[in-house]
Amino acid sequence: MTNHQYFRRDQDSAEVVVLGAGVAGLTLANLLQAAGVECVVLERATRDHIQTRARAGFLAPGTVRALERHGLAEGLRRRGVPHGTCEFRTRSGAFRLDYRELGRREHHTVYPQQDLVTDLLAHYLAGGGEVRFETRAVSVDGADGARPTVTVRDAEGRPGRWSARYVAGCDGRHGAARDSLPPTARRHRRNHGVTWLGLLAEAPPSLDAVGYALHERGFAGHMARTPEITRYYLQCAPGTPADAWSEQRIWDELDRRMYAAELGPLRRGPVVQRSVIALESDVVEPLRHGSLLLAGDAASLLSPSGAKGANLAVLEAELLAGALVDDLVHGDPAPLEQYSRRCLEYIWRAQEFSHWMVQLLHAPSESENEASFEAALRDARIDSLRTSRTHQDWFAENYLGL
Repeated sequence: MTNHQYFRRDQDSAEVVVLGAGVAGLTLANLLQAAGVECVVLERATRDHIQTRARAGFLAPGTVRALERHGLAEGLRRRGVPHGTCEFRTRSGAFRLDYRELGRREHHTVYPQQDLVTDLLAHYLAGGGEVRFETRAVSVDGADGARPTVTVRDAEGRPGRWSARYVAGCDGRHGAARDSLPPTARRHRRNHGVTWLGLLAEAPPSLDAVGYALHERGFAGHMARTPEITRYYLQCAPGTPADAWSEQRIWDELDRRMYAAELGPLRRGPVVQRSVIALESDVVEPLRHGSLLLAGDAASLLSPSGAKGANLAVLEAELLAGALVDDLVHGDPAPLEQYSRRCLEYIWRAQEFSHWMVQLLHAPSESENEASFEAALRDARIDSLRTSRTHQDWFAENYLGL
């Protein structure tokens, strides 16, 4: 079917129009489809793009259990890798937390997010689901009425419209769902004043752990993705372009900040992907505005330091799917009325831990006197995490949970 056929009618319709084919949108679409609720997914990117864009891949045990409950975990069970160790590196040396033996004694499953998206998409399409790629949602109108409409444009700029009983905004912080919120929506924002250079290297992991290095020159991070690919992060000055540093400088800086001279060299390879990540957090309240509901990054953005984004997306999608099914199939609107409150409780808990991680991993940037005080507090946090079993159990529970 060609793109111009997508817009052959003045207005298409579905019970639920899902904006965005990321983890939140595709999880939601799969659950709605399984319950017999008619839905369509509108995605502005191509299928190839959503299946290849590299994102974090640390899935919490609760996320894995949720996907298993709904028959969506076949791929990650076959190819996911259990992981349960962090290594913190400081000028005082390195120490490890085997968090699978702490707290609730659980572990992450490392599974690249693009692979999860590919699995979710394949499952949805195999069941007869409909996804309109290269279809950009422009606005959501009439959310305060019984049948909101979504104005869209195809890849050639031709307009179209969808009507729905509900619109699920899973299209990120810059998508049409957020842009269409009424003035009564509250937006909480926090700029952490920290920027990371995100790097994907064709190099085997140098650690059998997630590496967090705290250095006077800035933070550095090591996260294994596959036996051949490693994700690295380097703190850089705000405004630094992604291509500003040569590969030689990148590897030299990683060696320096990760104390390679003292703790062992890093395994190098070509840097195949770069991005600049400004650490910001935000939350929209409430998450329901009439017939428009938010989930995933459209509901809240977390800094990547706490590894919560994809996990929150699955949790929110499961809650939203259950509430929509109760309303549309069983005629019970009560769960949908509670959706925003329930999700926000999880979101703010995740935000609190992510904020704690930002403070733990990065040196303060305030005035000299305040900076020295904050730096001493950070040293105390690290020392407590190194020595206190109670603190370690708290870390494990929050690192893995929502």
